[in-house]
Amino acid sequence: MIEVKRKGARSTKDLAPDILIQLNRGEIETENLVEWLAVDQRSLLAHILQQHNRATYLKPILLAIDQLKKQTVNTINEAIGTVLFEQSVKNGDQQFLQVLSYHQADMARCWATYTIGKNEQLTIEQTLEQIKPFSADTHFGVREISWMAVRHKIASNLIPSISILSRWTSHEDKNIRRFSSESTRPRGVWCGHIEILKHNPELALQILEPLKSDPERYVQDSVGNWLNDASKTQADFVRSLCQKWEIESESKETQYIIKKALRTIGA
Repeated sequence: MIEVKRKGARSTKDLAPDILIQLNRGEIETENLVEWLAVDQRSLLAHILQQHNRATYLKPILLAIDQLKKQTVNTINEAIGTVLFEQSVKNGDQQFLQVLSYHQADMARCWATYTIGKNEQLTIEQTLEQIKPFSADTHFGVREISWMAVRHKIASNLIPSISILSRWTSHEDKNIRRFSSESTRPRGVWCGHIEILKHNPELALQILEPLKSDPERYVQDSVGNWLNDASKTQADFVRSLCQKWEIESESKETQYIIKKALRTIGA
């Protein structure tokens, strides 16, 4: 029997009560952003911890959430992942981190990415190797959170990170190729800026050059946005690079990236 893919709710009011219950119990994945934003992370966390006999982890996590100055899906996500990591270290509980990493609930896998990003014992090489499976996750939310979870480490170890990520640009998985550019965007979305790349974008050419004609729109959008970020501080660099790419490649993929890169400054 062929399984029919469930259609996600188009708005919160369209979200069926039984679907929301299943989402908050971690029994199904969210299908789109509407559902992802609708998940009650506290309820989901309580259910998963109870299910795996880790109820003692709940109180310190809820306390961390309550202490947040601003409670958003992303800040709550990070708070949960951070304290889960702290609890796993305190209790020598590496096993539960594995449970989260392979959980059917996409939000649980999002928490797992922060247990990697918050582990200061990992080198940048180890950090990127461990986050790699999450960068290729089938769920959009996990892929987005994966680069956010380790971006501070990438920024703090920029040159070795660029060297490692430049090798990801030839990966057969478009999601992994996209991670290499999205995680290093100078300005990015919902995250801190990487000041060095805002003023010295040429440092990332090892990543940008191999992707200038990538066949996947998902990757093209990321590269175009990367350069548009850079154009806000280094417009001449972006114009020059786009002119170079126009000469080197007549592909529609490159033209699309160039148009996106120059959209706020013009040619």
